Amino acid sequence: MGLSHGENLLALKRHVGSNPTPSEDLKIKSMNNLGKYRKYYFLENYLFTDINKNFQKHGYLTPEEFFAIVIWKSNRAKTNVCKGIKKSKKTIREITSEIFKIKMPEQKLEIITSIPNIGIPIGSAILTVCYPDDFTVADYRACEAIKSFSGEINGNPTIKTSAYFEYLEKCKKLAHKYNFSLRDFDRILWGKDFYEGSNGLKQIAKGIE
Repeated sequence: MGLSHGENLLALKRHVGSNPTPSEDLKIKSMNNLGKYRKYYFLENYLFTDINKNFQKHGYLTPEEFFAIVIWKSNRAKTNVCKGIKKSKKTIREITSEIFKIKMPEQKLEIITSIPNIGIPIGSAILTVCYPDDFTVADYRACEAIKSFSGEINGNPTIKTSAYFEYLEKCKKLAHKYNFSLRDFDRILWGKDFYEGSNGLKQIAKGIE
C-alpha cells in the first residue's frame, strides 16, 4: 500500500533536511498546495471542523464557507441562493455576523430565511454547521424517517417554522434517548430513509440477483 500524501510530504522533508535545494523546496510547496484540496472531497468533515471553528472564532462566515454549506445541502440551489444574496443587498459577512450576535434560535432562523431563495432546508443546514448541538438539517429524508420514531409532525418542517422547531425538539429528545449526538442522529435519520424509505436501497435491490 502506498504512502498517504502527509506521509510522503513528511518523508520528503526528512530527506531534504533543513537546507533543501530550490527544486526540492518547490516540490514541498507544491505538495502543500495540492494537499489543501482534499478537504473538499470530504466536504462534510471540512464543514463541521474547519468552518465551524472559523465561525466560532471570527463570528461570521466567508462567502466560500457559506457556499460550501449550500452546495453540501443542495448543489442545484447554489445559483438561486447567490441571486438571493445579491437581491438582499447584504454581504454574507453581514448576514452571518447578525446570526452570530443573536441569541434566540428562532431569530437566527428568521434572519437566514429572510434572504430571498433561502428556505428552511438551506437555512437549517447553515445553522447546523455553525451550531451542530442546537440545530439539525430539515431534510425530506430525515423528516420522513422520524415518523417511525415519534409519529407525525404538525406541519412540514422544511416549510413551516413552527414545524421545524417541533421537529428539532423531537430530534434532540430522541438523540438523547438513544445516546447519539444531534448531528449523528440526523445522519441516522437520513440513512434510515435512504435504506428503508420509498424507492430506497432495500426496495430497489429486493429480488435482484
